[in-house]
This record gives sequence, C-alpha cells and structure tokens, in this order.
Amino acid sequence: MDPEKDAYGQEIWAYFKRKVGFEIVERDDGYFDVSSGPKLYFSEYEDWPEHEKKAIEFVKGRVLDIGCGAGRHSLYLQRKGFDVTGIDTSPLAIKVCKLRGLKKARVMSIDDIDSFAPNSFDTVLMLGNNFGLFGDPKKARKLLKKLYEITTSEALLIAESRDPYKTSNPAHLEYHEFNRKRGRMPGQLRIRIRFEKYVTDWFDYLLVSKDEMKQILKGTGWKIKRFIDSKDAQYIAIIQKSE
Repeated sequence: MDPEKDAYGQEIWAYFKRKVGFEIVERDDGYFDVSSGPKLYFSEYEDWPEHEKKAIEFVKGRVLDIGCGAGRHSLYLQRKGFDVTGIDTSPLAIKVCKLRGLKKARVMSIDDIDSFAPNSFDTVLMLGNNFGLFGDPKKARKLLKKLYEITTSEALLIAESRDPYKTSNPAHLEYHEFNRKRGRMPGQLRIRIRFEKYVTDWFDYLLVSKDEMKQILKGTGWKIKRFIDSKDAQYIAIIQKSE
C-alpha cells in the first residue's frame, strides 16, 4: 500500500506515538463524519461495550481476527492464551500490532484469506463493524465460502454490524434512497478515510440489518446461531456452520 494512502494506519500510528488522533469518514454523497476512532481502537477490555464482552466469550481455539486494526481484540485473546492471527490491509496498523506484542500479525486483505490452509481456524472475528469489510452481498457470499474452507467443522464466525435502518438522520435516509436508485443495498456505503494529509482510496463498506445478514448467509454454509444486541443499532452475530 502507498503510505500516502494509508490514512487509517496513520491515525493509528499517531495515537500510538502521541495519544492524539481522530478519524474522518467521507461518503460518496459528500457526507463527512468525524470521530475519535483511534481511541476506540486502543481500548482495553474494561472499556468495551457490553455486547462485545458477551461476544468475546464465544471465542475458541485458533483465532483469525480480520481487520485487526491496533490489535485490541487480538491482544486481549492472546493474553488469555489463544493462538491469534491478526490481519489488516494497513502496514502501519500491523506495525503497531507487532510493537504492542501481537505475535502473529500480517498485512493481508480479506480478499486473500484463501491463502490459509483448510482447517486453520476455529474462530473468525469480525468485530468493530467488520462484517462491513465484505463490501457488497455478492463479494460477501464469495468470501464466506472461503471462510468456510479455512475453518474447522465446528468453527464460529463472530461478526459485528450496524442496522442502517435504525436512524432518523435525513442525510442517511437520503443515502439509502440514493443507493436504491443505483441498484445497491441501502446500507452499502462507498467511503474513504481521511487523516491529516492522508486519504485512502474509495472502498465499499456494507451495513446490514439482521434479516439482510440472514439472506446473505444463505447457501454459504453458515447460519445464525444467535444475535447479541447493544443499546443502539449495533449488534453482533454468532454464526456457525450449517452443513
């Protein structure tokens, strides 16, 4: 990755070195959102929301953490004795993970997970809204089938999303309609990340309702075991193999 385009990694690096940072998400309709993202990416277990704490209890065996960021989930599980591999497309994020002590951290896109051997993992983590990394429903089904191949027969996929319909923000409701008119799912975002002078390339990020997630899972070998709700639109799905 071009360092100039690793805005996500730059914000993580800035927080790691100086405890300062923010995250700007730009959507392709011109909408901007600013958050204190890096602080969350470094949060310790005691500061996690309750639905994350409940979900992490389902982890078992060898773990693949997709989109590991600064490594908050991976490092917690590693300290608990789990064999954890964290992957992220950001070289700087992976550098921070290693400096923080994560033993297995690799620069890798979710698109390349089939490079892992069959039966490599017992748990796949996609927390922090990382179900969104599937991008779109067609790609999601393709990648879910890849995840099926690299995991054991009793494996679990622990994935977080946000129900895009649980909003009253006019800008978001307009974006849903904008997406429908161009043949996309209402919660299929086209975004890029900005930090200081750095900006990523545009990429798709998929937010889905529980029913939409169930539809996407059909025919992939996976099914919902249970949902864990939060106090707002966030939720986590515990997903198991169906065949």
